Amino acid sequence: MPHGWIILDKPLGLGSTQAVGAVKRVCREAGLGKVKVGHGGTLDPLASGVLPIALGEATKLCGRMLDASKEYAFTIAFGEETDTLDLEGKIVVESDTRPTLAEVEAVLPRFTGPIEQVPPVYSAIKVDGERAYDLARSGEAVELKSRQVTIHTLEILPGTGRGTARETSGGRGMPAGAALKAPPLHHPADGPPPRAGEELESVTLVAHVSKGTYIRSLARDIARALGTVGHVTMLRRLRAGPFGLDQAISLDKLNEVGKGAPLENVLLPLEAGLVDIPALNLGPEQASMVRQGRVLTGLPQIDGLHWARCGTVPLALMQLSGGNATVIRGFNFPDVAE
Repeated sequence: MPHGWIILDKPLGLGSTQAVGAVKRVCREAGLGKVKVGHGGTLDPLASGVLPIALGEATKLCGRMLDASKEYAFTIAFGEETDTLDLEGKIVVESDTRPTLAEVEAVLPRFTGPIEQVPPVYSAIKVDGERAYDLARSGEAVELKSRQVTIHTLEILPGTGRGTARETSGGRGMPAGAALKAPPLHHPADGPPPRAGEELESVTLVAHVSKGTYIRSLARDIARALGTVGHVTMLRRLRAGPFGLDQAISLDKLNEVGKGAPLENVLLPLEAGLVDIPALNLGPEQASMVRQGRVLTGLPQIDGLHWARCGTVPLALMQLSGGNATVIRGFNFPDVAE
């Protein structure tokens, strides 16, 4: 049974559940049998980018990955708001107002830090036991409560933005699914960068956000604060928790495993999902206690979440408090003492 992470650069049009299914299929084709697989954070079919997929014991960390912060690049097209707040929906509001780059820069601090946000009605949030998007699709009026989220950073992607003098017939904003690597990230299809004072048809932003943040709502609210309306035309996840695009593989690379390529070529170890918390190095006797779920006492490490290991073998997630370490979640790897 393989244990670890496959970080998929999810292509447009593929849902998160379909991505999990693709990994299961590849594992079967590779002769690995039935492998436990889960994902670390839903990414809509119209979005691309980092999707952490856990295998084996790493699936025990999916909940932690869901709670992790994320980083996205997204393009706001100004002048039209859709009911879904992205390209999938129908236009419900239009505006002739377009902001300048300076106006966009000036408004971003209002959306940085803790903010209140109303999720999109086309979302998976449950209302009286029903998914909001199911209610919206059936024509019911959906009212969702605002929630507090945190926008850690929010900035304009250098070299992006398209002025009104350079409209093209190929769609609005940066091309969906375009690769985002090192700046500057301007794309020739967008025309030259906007001149000072020129009104924008679209702009691309990069946001580092807390769990529960809806980028479509953020785009809607930024556009409205600029005296216009807008919707998302490109959404790409650049990072999820400790995982970034530099660790992600394409669907083609994943499919090579089903054709005989070693799984090790694409599989990161379980502990790759724990690099943001300190490790707790234990000896065989302490490791045995942890495997039995017992509390370790008299430890000098600081309070907080740690991951315990014996040698190179992950043992458990543990919470330290006052020198005592309690098992939060154990990992079932072979006992190195045996």
